[in-house]
Amino acid sequence: MSKYKEIKGFKVQTLAQDTAASAAAGGSWASGGALPAAKYIPAGSAGTQTSNLVAGGASGPPANSNQVNTSFEYDGSSWTAGGALNTTRFAGGGFGTSNTAAVIAGGSRSPGSAAGAETETYNGTAFTEVADLNTARKEKYGGAGTSTAGVIFGGGTPSAANSALTENWNGSAWTETGDLNTARSQLAGVGAAYTASIAFGGYVSSGSALTETFNGSSWTETGDLNTAREGLSGSGTNTEALAFGGLTPAPAIVGITENFNGSTWTEVSDLSTARYLTGGSPSGTNLSALAAGGNTGSATTATEEWTAPTDFTKINLGQVYYNSGSNAFKVTQQSTPAGTWASGPNINNARFQAGGGGATQNASWIVGGAPGTKAFHEQYDGSAWTEVADLGTAKYAVMSLGTTTAALVAGGYDGAYENDVEVWDGSSWTEVNDINTIRGYGGAAGTTTAGIIYGGHPGGLSVTETWNGSSWTEVADLNTGGTQGGKPSNGTQTAAIFSGGLRTASNSGKTETWDGSSWTETTDMNTARAYQWGFGTSTAQLVCGGNDGSLTGKTESWNGSAWTEVADLATASVSNNPNGGGTATAGIVAAGYTSTALSTSEEWTVDVANSTITVS
Repeated sequence: MSKYKEIKGFKVQTLAQDTAASAAAGGSWASGGALPAAKYIPAGSAGTQTSNLVAGGASGPPANSNQVNTSFEYDGSSWTAGGALNTTRFAGGGFGTSNTAAVIAGGSRSPGSAAGAETETYNGTAFTEVADLNTARKEKYGGAGTSTAGVIFGGGTPSAANSALTENWNGSAWTETGDLNTARSQLAGVGAAYTASIAFGGYVSSGSALTETFNGSSWTETGDLNTAREGLSGSGTNTEALAFGGLTPAPAIVGITENFNGSTWTEVSDLSTARYLTGGSPSGTNLSALAAGGNTGSATTATEEWTAPTDFTKINLGQVYYNSGSNAFKVTQQSTPAGTWASGPNINNARFQAGGGGATQNASWIVGGAPGTKAFHEQYDGSAWTEVADLGTAKYAVMSLGTTTAALVAGGYDGAYENDVEVWDGSSWTEVNDINTIRGYGGAAGTTTAGIIYGGHPGGLSVTETWNGSSWTEVADLNTGGTQGGKPSNGTQTAAIFSGGLRTASNSGKTETWDGSSWTETTDMNTARAYQWGFGTSTAQLVCGGNDGSLTGKTESWNGSAWTEVADLATASVSNNPNGGGTATAGIVAAGYTSTALSTSEEWTVDVANSTITVS
């Protein structure tokens, strides 16, 4: 019989719902009251989820022959007919805090679809014509603010299909102010106060993901939407916003919903009905929003209400809790197979066969490369690549290790294979003692005072050398010589990995790990390949892209004993040598080659997620 004191355990928090990254992450859409008549591409919408106005628009395509001047008011459960617009129109802009204090401005006028400048205010009963816009516009544009202090932006003008023009409203007149950074139409704009407004999505040459925030006088670019689209709607402010619906460049009508936290967008629960050109709630929040009408392929009366909990428990990696609602124990973890790739910023100089690395995704670097021989050195801080001091000798196919403040490149090719070594101290490169074996295209790991290089070309070398900060020493060889394989950006002198690559002149899936004294063959990759990227550690690595007989975007994750196929790169390409930067849960790869040198980058992210604990 067990004694009570011998029974050990720990307390587990009981929660009614799963933990979430934000309140909005726990939100969902539900059906609201249907519009009295189908309506899409409204002249404008204003207000919140519980006090909303949708005015003008079209009863069905083609919009320019089905225009209406009707308006509908929403009280949080049902729609009723409101006053009629004095000027019939569609595809305009609107703002205001409620269905009794709103502004509808511009839009495509009836008859036809010419850009209009007419502005009307609404008091809950009737529309009144007031001062015209300085520049007539159409093609759906953003609006934010109150009926006495607002702003509109973007759209199309009589002289331009896409405009960046921004105008402020003071209750009686319009004044031009700072333009958007990127001209566009069919965008969304929200903000209960115009000094805290945000513009996102829209049409540039196709659907856009661009996002800009407004402080009352100027616009600042910030994190892009995950899904580029036009004709979308929204709710919230420039620090907490919701974007929903739209038409993607595919083209496809979507119900995709994303939440903005002031810097980045995260996908949350989708609209039940995919649609675009809907009425929104520009003065609402990211916790309470409205999508009214729109185009699902035809005009619709459907209304959906977005609600998110105001009380939630924030998700944290490593949490264990009991969800009383689903009667399940949960753990919060990062599942690498659930990771995704997203476009990152372009580097300044297109190239391939470069070196690089980085301790984290947001502190990565790239140096050297082809075509020709380049000495260019760039560093990434999470938002942009910046050129810093060039490598002393222009070359490519180097072996590279280290961080943005302490890095090392060894060997490489500049018309002939080299054995010179340069060390980066955060401001400049300095030549130090040469490696013993001339080579390029090999693997490297560790630091500028305790490093290791292995393999390489010419000839599929197996030679391994360690670095102590002043000299190189040959140690145990690889079991199978190879070149252009995957290697970690954060491996160490006593824990490194070499995966795939060219082994005996053929693409290989061979994997070898280093323990500080010898190499051991372990589980092969699922796809034999060469010229791939690699980043992570010897027990948690990601390998992506390369050539498996043709260009591939295949990505595999290594957990120390086995490889698992995960999401592919967006662009099938080869790196011809550069390490990526970061870890197996947050990394970046840049440059590469398809039929030409690339300047693109892609970021790999594994989100924190809750999963049920099962016992077998």
